[in-house]
Amino acid sequence: MAFTVTEAVGTGRPAPARPYETWDDARVVGAFLGGNPPAFTELVVRYQTRLLNFIYRTIGDRERAEDLVQEVFIRVHRHLHRFDQSKKFSTWVYTIASNLAKNELRNRSRNPLVLFQAIKTQWESDHRPVQFEDSSSRPDDLYRKRHLRELVEWSVAQLPEHHRVVFVLRELEGKSYEEIADITRCNLGTVKSRLNRARASFAAIIAPLLD
Repeated sequence: MAFTVTEAVGTGRPAPARPYETWDDARVVGAFLGGNPPAFTELVVRYQTRLLNFIYRTIGDRERAEDLVQEVFIRVHRHLHRFDQSKKFSTWVYTIASNLAKNELRNRSRNPLVLFQAIKTQWESDHRPVQFEDSSSRPDDLYRKRHLRELVEWSVAQLPEHHRVVFVLRELEGKSYEEIADITRCNLGTVKSRLNRARASFAAIIAPLLD
């Protein structure tokens, strides 16, 4: 179920145009907290797709990821008044999304058949951790690219939860080490260690499949 902006702001009316489009996150948050409900629409527009991609790539289930994105924005709407406005909104909202994704994986771990559910659709080209250098559109090249993407997706799905989260945040979302540390509530050393291990595990998993 896709998140609907009108449910969050409680107006029951269609979402308006984007008067806050050129504002930074902090100013938009301030506008919402200052009594302008449509400002929340802008936050949803900015982060809905990004959070969906992040959660989906972490848990491997698109329908469930859509549900969790809806839960993210429900929590944001409910607790935004507690948000420390000296911090980055993006870090806070990714932290909420990360916690929900990790809880989902922990709940799944009770059922070993779905512990590491394979990711079934393709990553968009600008988010792939592997660059496909051959730009030819010949059918055999396209087949090889699709096959390689499937191997990459499957390999990422095999990473343990705490490694997969940092891998997705860094390699797919392009977050800095500092942002990842804030989102996962780990120190920088732990983030770098987990990322190094995730990269090594990913390489070890995918290498035999490429022979």
